[in-house]
Amino acid sequence: MIRFVLFALFLAITQAATSAVAVGVSDRECHADVACQLGDRSYHVKEPDGWDGETPLPVLLHFHGWARQGDLIVKHGRISGATRRRGVLLLAPNGAHKTWDFWTSDTDDVAFAADVIEDAAKRYPIDRSRIYVSGYSFGSAMAWRYVCENGNGVAALFAVSGTLSQNEDCPQAPREVRHVHGTSDTVMDFPFGPRGDTTFPVALWRQRMGCEQETGKRIWSITEHDEFERTIWDGCEGGRVVLDVHERGHFIPRGWIARQLDEVLKRTPSYP
Repeated sequence: MIRFVLFALFLAITQAATSAVAVGVSDRECHADVACQLGDRSYHVKEPDGWDGETPLPVLLHFHGWARQGDLIVKHGRISGATRRRGVLLLAPNGAHKTWDFWTSDTDDVAFAADVIEDAAKRYPIDRSRIYVSGYSFGSAMAWRYVCENGNGVAALFAVSGTLSQNEDCPQAPREVRHVHGTSDTVMDFPFGPRGDTTFPVALWRQRMGCEQETGKRIWSITEHDEFERTIWDGCEGGRVVLDVHERGHFIPRGWIARQLDEVLKRTPSYP
C-alpha cells in the first residue's frame, strides 16, 4: 500500500512537472527573439529599457532587409539600440520567405503589418499619435509602400537606402518623411533625378505633400564616419520632408535612426 501511494505520488509529480514544462514552452510570452504568432505569420517585439509597464509607448515598426528576419532587428544596435534607450516599443514583422512584396499596391504585407500594430496594442499600451515606420533596403521600400497605402495614422517615416518609384500614386501619406541614402549605393541604387538632382529620392513625397520649395540645407554629422547633406521642406501643405544624403554605399548609418527619434520625440540629441 505504501509503495502504491509513493508510486502514485511520483506519477503526479512527474506529470505536473511535464505539464509545467509544456506550458512554459507553448505559452511563453513573446519578446525579443521569441516571435509573437499572428495567424500564419509572426513578428518580434522589444520593450524599451526601464519601462514602468503602464506608460503608453511610442512605436517604431521596422521592416527588415532582404533575407533577414525580425529576430535580427530586435538585437540590432543601430535599431533596437536606438529604440530601447528612448522609450520606444520596437515591432519587427517577419517577411514571408524573408522578403517583402512592395512592388505594387496589390500586396498582403501592408495589411499584415497593420495587424502587427493592432496585435501589439493588445499586449502593450500604445501611443497612437506617435507611430513611426522605418525599414532598411528592401525593408525601406516596404516602409514606403506601407505609408503609401496606410500612412494617414503614421507620425513619421524613417527610410534607409530604399524607395519606391517616384511615379507611384500614393493615396495616403505620413505626417513627416525622413529618408537617408548614399550616392554610391549600388544595391538599392541612389535615385538621381534629371541632371544628377540629389533631391530626387523624395520627389514622390514632395509632390504628394505639397512641398514647393526647400526651406533649409546644411551639412551635419553624428559620428566621424558619415557626413550628411540635409535638405528640408517645411512649407508643405500636408507635412514635412527631410532628406539626408551621404557619399557612401548601402548600410544603416551609425546613430541615424536614433537621431531621427530624438528629433521627433523632442529629446536632446545623443549617441548612441
